[in-house]
Amino acid sequence: MNALDHFLFGLYPYVCLTVFFLGSLIRFERDQYTWKSDSSQLLKAGQLRWGSNLFHVGILFLFFGHFAGLLTPHFVYEHFVSAADKQRMAMITGGTAGLLGFIGASLLLHRRLAEPRIRINSKTSDIVLLILLWLQFALGLATVPVSGQHLDGGMMLLLGEWAQRIVTLRSGAPELLAEVGWIFKAHMLLGMSLFLIFPFTRLVHVWSGFGTVAYLFRPYQVVRARRLNVPAGHNQPRRPDARV
Repeated sequence: MNALDHFLFGLYPYVCLTVFFLGSLIRFERDQYTWKSDSSQLLKAGQLRWGSNLFHVGILFLFFGHFAGLLTPHFVYEHFVSAADKQRMAMITGGTAGLLGFIGASLLLHRRLAEPRIRINSKTSDIVLLILLWLQFALGLATVPVSGQHLDGGMMLLLGEWAQRIVTLRSGAPELLAEVGWIFKAHMLLGMSLFLIFPFTRLVHVWSGFGTVAYLFRPYQVVRARRLNVPAGHNQPRRPDARV
């Protein structure tokens, strides 16, 4: 492992996470009017329905799948499913979700670049973000056949141990990736970079999506009539032809 590897897979993750959390908080405090997804549906709805739905289904499944798969210690599930079986399941489900997301991102990127009205109203960050997400889906799909060459689950456990050491602030995380192929490293590096640019793009609206879960636990709203102690039927809207 050289100094660059130590930086990219030992220090860079913390840089990305720090910017991700602090940048999101600062943007929410200072620029709340920019905290939105900037939908272009009013300009042209074509391709948006299919592209957006496929993209969101794919990326949400992959986000939670990676979160649980990488950060769940092996001893938690080893009595129920082997590492090899978990890898096969991850390849099938992750590959399917990745393909859906790749198709959705392709439709959205084509729509944003090919439609003149949408292109001229798009920010540079919108186009760059879509390109990066498209590349990330492509890299993720490229790891599937590589993973198929070693179905013992060893590589999956290695990557999971790296992620768990990063989030628990343990040393030795970069050394675990010494024998990992470049395609996995590129996928990991681009994934971390997406967290780095997160606060500066429309991706911040993801926080609002997760925030809606709070509505499930908030108390019921009590709605009271504006006119109290009025006999039933007397607080209804008056007809135009009614006598005063």
